[in-house]
Amino acid sequence: MQVLTKKPHIENELVTLRFKVRPENADCIREFVKQIEPAQEEEAPITLEDFFSKHFPGQTEAAVSLRGLRTRENMSQVKLAELTGIPQRHISEMENGKRSIGKERAKKLAKVLNADYRMFL
Repeated sequence: MQVLTKKPHIENELVTLRFKVRPENADCIREFVKQIEPAQEEEAPITLEDFFSKHFPGQTEAAVSLRGLRTRENMSQVKLAELTGIPQRHISEMENGKRSIGKERAKKLAKVLNADYRMFL
């Protein structure tokens, strides 16, 4: 007998909304939201290091950044290799934290991925 694996709906689940309004309407909309939604306790801010260690344990910031930026640009490792001249095998090793990126490679990657090269160092 198969068991249902679909996640049950949670009644108190909140949805994040982001939209643009004219500056003169911003305060009015904030007040309206305060009236219809109960105040939520905000989470304490965390450092970037804590975020990476919590969400990407055992992975370097450079490796996660490389994978994330490549994904953001909707690019495969093969395509990134073609555009940068860095072998695909090396890109895979960099994304898995098995190879350091280095300044020259970081500059090549940053140019293709529309990012600051210092993210990879």
